[in-house]
Amino acid sequence: MQQADAAPRRSKTTANLRMLGIPALAIAVLLLGLELHPKHGILFAIPVVVLVLAVLEAVSHAELVSYRVGEPLGALVLAVCVTIIEASLIIMLMLTHHSEVSSVARDTVFAAFMIVVNGVVGVCIFVNVRRTSIVRFQKAGASALLATVLCLGSLSLVLPAFTHGSPGAIASRPELVFAGVTSLVLYLVFVFVQTIRHKDQFEPTALPEDTENDTVDVLTHRPTRRQAIRALVLLGICLVAVVGLAEELSSPLEREIHTLGLPEAVVGLVIALLVLLPESVTAVRAARRDEMQTSLNLSLGSAVASIGLTIPVVAFASLLMHQQLALGLSPQDLVLFVMTAILASITLTSGEATVLQGAIHVVVFLAFAFLVFGA
Repeated sequence: MQQADAAPRRSKTTANLRMLGIPALAIAVLLLGLELHPKHGILFAIPVVVLVLAVLEAVSHAELVSYRVGEPLGALVLAVCVTIIEASLIIMLMLTHHSEVSSVARDTVFAAFMIVVNGVVGVCIFVNVRRTSIVRFQKAGASALLATVLCLGSLSLVLPAFTHGSPGAIASRPELVFAGVTSLVLYLVFVFVQTIRHKDQFEPTALPEDTENDTVDVLTHRPTRRQAIRALVLLGICLVAVVGLAEELSSPLEREIHTLGLPEAVVGLVIALLVLLPESVTAVRAARRDEMQTSLNLSLGSAVASIGLTIPVVAFASLLMHQQLALGLSPQDLVLFVMTAILASITLTSGEATVLQGAIHVVVFLAFAFLVFGA
């Protein structure tokens, strides 16, 4: 009996050490970096690893706070946290960008779109199909999520490639204002629909029959007020560390990318993977528990937040910094966007999917990653 009680105590102690240790480590590395100015080697690798840990820990604290305050404020807390992280990384790279036109925002948003709609959705279908031959979810909820993602992506990434306000894919000032305002309004309407007006359309169709050996996530129990306040304080510390480390690493990261001979789009892919990692892992875990609707809510919802909140912030920042943004996609990326839109419409508007749809989406994501690295 004592041994049985010792295991939960050790697990709780480890969780507390991680919860307090990672923010303290991130702040320490940030302050140390201000003195050493990391440029290469281990002085560059250590802050990168700590930055990743701080991002994961920040999202974890934001999730805990969101469970405490409930919906719809909970969804906004998590979305704002992710947006601060993503936008800070993008803006810091924009500040250190040597050319007059920055494409890092476009590359990051497009990478987030491809990662979620193809990579995460495809993997979730693969994972869920192991339990049942046909994956089922709410057609109305999945269609609403997909329509919002496609609308946001089209207004922010596709339309600027064909407008005549500025040469090429560069967004003019009116286009930036329009993209920012419409993205923010559409996101707020989506949150209202998902959490208040049509909440039932996004709920799981049925409870899972069993969870095999899965353990219940501690966040399924509403945190206490004390836990939420502590998480909120630690969240603020993590966000300060993330923004500071992003500023320190922006120039070295850009130099490392050029040194390795990789295209600039790799930077956007790295940022998107970093920001979407926590929610993507949670979505896959939900699919493994046969909660496919919850998986789609998490994955596609993260894409909606990534585009709907990041674009307004970055557009406003670019106007303040008087730096041009390249938002329009290249012909190669436009083909991938249209292909993804068509395939996702077939997969997610029917209310069910099979292993074939999962394989198709994974292959399209692999094609995107293959092309990003300059194939």
